[in-house]
Amino acid sequence: MKIPTSLSAVDQELFARFGQGPARSLPFALVHHAFEAHARVRPWAVAIEHLGETITYGDLDRRASRLAGVLARHGVVPGDRVALFAQRSISFVVGILGALKAGAAYVPQHVGVAPETQLRHIVSAAGTRVILTLSRFRDQVPVPAGHTCIEIDRVDEPGEAPAVSADPERGCFVLFTSGTTGMPNGVTITHKNVCNILHTEPGDLGIRPGMRVSQILSIAFDMSAWEILGCLSAGGTLVIRGPSIEEAVRCSDVVIATPSILGRLDPDRCRNVRVVALAGEPCPRPLADRWASFARFYNGCGPTEVTIVNTMQHYTRFAKRLTIGAPTPNNTVYILDDELQPLPIGEIGEMWAGGDCVSAGYLGNDALDRERYRPDPFLGAGRRMFRTRDLGRWTPDGELEHLGRTDDQVKVRGFRVELDSVSRILESAPGCSSAVTLKLDDRDLVSFVCPAAVDTALARQLVAARLPYYCVPALVIARDALPMTERGKVDKRRLLDDLAPATAVGAR
Repeated sequence: MKIPTSLSAVDQELFARFGQGPARSLPFALVHHAFEAHARVRPWAVAIEHLGETITYGDLDRRASRLAGVLARHGVVPGDRVALFAQRSISFVVGILGALKAGAAYVPQHVGVAPETQLRHIVSAAGTRVILTLSRFRDQVPVPAGHTCIEIDRVDEPGEAPAVSADPERGCFVLFTSGTTGMPNGVTITHKNVCNILHTEPGDLGIRPGMRVSQILSIAFDMSAWEILGCLSAGGTLVIRGPSIEEAVRCSDVVIATPSILGRLDPDRCRNVRVVALAGEPCPRPLADRWASFARFYNGCGPTEVTIVNTMQHYTRFAKRLTIGAPTPNNTVYILDDELQPLPIGEIGEMWAGGDCVSAGYLGNDALDRERYRPDPFLGAGRRMFRTRDLGRWTPDGELEHLGRTDDQVKVRGFRVELDSVSRILESAPGCSSAVTLKLDDRDLVSFVCPAAVDTALARQLVAARLPYYCVPALVIARDALPMTERGKVDKRRLLDDLAPATAVGAR
């Protein structure tokens, strides 16, 4: 790594030590090769459970190979993208592995959740020729002219997967961002990206053959790949949830979730869980403390473009602070100013991500690609770094504190306010499990806390005692639960659309 000379001698040394994850070699070039290795050694082991149905590693491998042969006969070649429009099921996982075995990247969407206009946009943006689905959803899947639709659960002809080269730079999956400001953008994640997080510690989460991993997240969310491919890469049993999330979690060893989803579960009913990994949103410390009391707890961070997570902390209740940890293996994190210059250790800046986590970029959006991906001046050699739009700073012991999003910095009464800093103080109120703060108008903020029993007057007083007056929310509203998006994050838009408080205090 090239060390910036603009920093002091001490900060130069810490820039390299804190900002660079450990170097690790990878055991597999393609993520499904790890699954195939387990299928050869333990073909009888249960790979997936779902609604009383199971499939072994051997049978799953054979079904995926047959599907890969069918895809090849329909013209799918390495480097292609295959749409996978379905719902949680064993056949959905067959679709993932079949596409990978054919050398294609899979493009997942949840039928019944994603509107038809979005499915049509994704087919067009991803440049697919083949759409995979399940027979019961065939009528809900748009099939444009020139496309072939294959029903995964009706593929029964014999066949073998084609021989394809082991190119780690080939696309593994394409995830479409949530698209809050229009149609979503597709991000290509390579096999190298995926193997780097799933096949090294701590991203492998210590999953071993026989361990049970819950699959509870939206299949169109990048963290579902952590659940599915992470489990099958390690020889575990994937427990795909039915209507009840808690039922799947209670019988699993490993749980991957967002804080909003985990916060709705009763940890006393999930004592069999041995490992918990959270990402996707800021994690309230009380939530981390409850689960870390009996399970190995990881808090991570990373947008879709840097492959699930690129920083992780192994958190215990005895830690000084809850952070997002340090760079995962073969990855880097830089705290930079607006001119992309490194900031001294401890100063707040924007986090840029480098290394093997950095994805291949956006599909068909060169302008956005140029804005968010830049040449990495510290790693050089043609590498790129990604602008996360997350604010952070290094702690003295080399961990990253997440301080909100750059787009969560708002102007109120002419002053700049970091919304997450307000929420973190609210979460310190007795009994408060989670909080979110939003800009109400140019003069005021509004905060929501859970559960409804939280003393909102006291919560507001805590903010007033620690932050300037313009940071104190005009309203603190207590609710039994915060609404969630399909990806398991707090639905901030719905909160603003529906200001019907259970309890509120404060006045403008």
